[in-house]
Parts: sequence; C-alpha cells; structure tokens
Amino acid sequence: MSRMAISPAQQDNAAVLGVVNSLTGRIWQQRLADDRAAVALSQRLSVPDIVGRVLAGRGVGLEECEEFLNPTLKSVLPDPSCLRDMDNAANRLADAIITGEQVTVFGDYDVDGATSSALLQRYFRAIGASLTVYIPDRQKEGYGPNAPALLSLREQGTTVVMTVDCGIAAFEPLHNAA
Repeated sequence: MSRMAISPAQQDNAAVLGVVNSLTGRIWQQRLADDRAAVALSQRLSVPDIVGRVLAGRGVGLEECEEFLNPTLKSVLPDPSCLRDMDNAANRLADAIITGEQVTVFGDYDVDGATSSALLQRYFRAIGASLTVYIPDRQKEGYGPNAPALLSLREQGTTVVMTVDCGIAAFEPLHNAA
C-alpha cells in the first residue's frame, strides 16, 4: 500500500485530534471542506468545536442537529402499522391478554432473542398478564419455530404464539402447527 508523502508540518496541520498516523500508518483527515457549518453547529449547540466538526462531517445540518443528538424512538422508528397485518396481530394479542389466554413468546437462543423474550415477559408481568417463554434447544431443534415445539405448546394450553428474532419466514412450521 502506498502512502502519500507529506511533510511533518503538513501532517501536524492535517492531524485530527492530534493523531498524525493511525496504527496502520494512515493519516486521520477531516472530511469537512467548509468550516462555517462546523462553527455554526458548534455555536448553536454550545458544544466544543470538535463536536460541530463531526456533525458537519456527517452531513448533519442546523435544522436536524437537535434531533440527531437527542433521538427518540418515535422519531426514528417507522409506524408499526405499516407492517402487513400488524394491526390484526396487535388486536389478537390484546384480546388474548384481556381474556386471559395463554400467550407464549417463541424466542431465538441468541442474545437478541433472549433479550426480546425477557423484555416481553417483564412487560407482561407489569401489566398483570401471563406469558410463557420458549427458547428452542439449538442442538436438537435448530433455528426458529418448528412444528413439534408449536404443537407441544398448543397441547400445554398456548393459544397465541409471538415469535421474536425468528419466525419471519417459518411458514411451513406455522402452517403445520395451526
């Protein structure tokens, strides 16, 4: 890999945060061509110059800087109702909770699935509803919903199954267990 030959004085001027060369020998350079945007952001937000430079380098303008630095779920996540049949699923789940049906969350065995399952269980407890969590055995059952597990859950009284971090394409096991 060839490196640009520049003088030590040029390196000092080009260095960002005082880092002349990275571990691999590359020079850290600013993306920003126009310092005015960085200064404006820095002044508007009352933040250090480097924060204004990073924001400007990422293309964050004056109008969106407040939302960029203080994001909310409402502003960054899409409306869940845009997902196909989401309103039907939400209504079915609400009916199951109200009528005291047995709801089971079918999670994945990885961190995302286990965390999602735990959060749902905690939420259900907080609202006074019952929720069973089922995490399949990775070695014996593999990934995602499987018909034997779903049939077993039904035999144990589960009437509604929510999948988290799995099941989006498990049409066959879901159909077979219906």
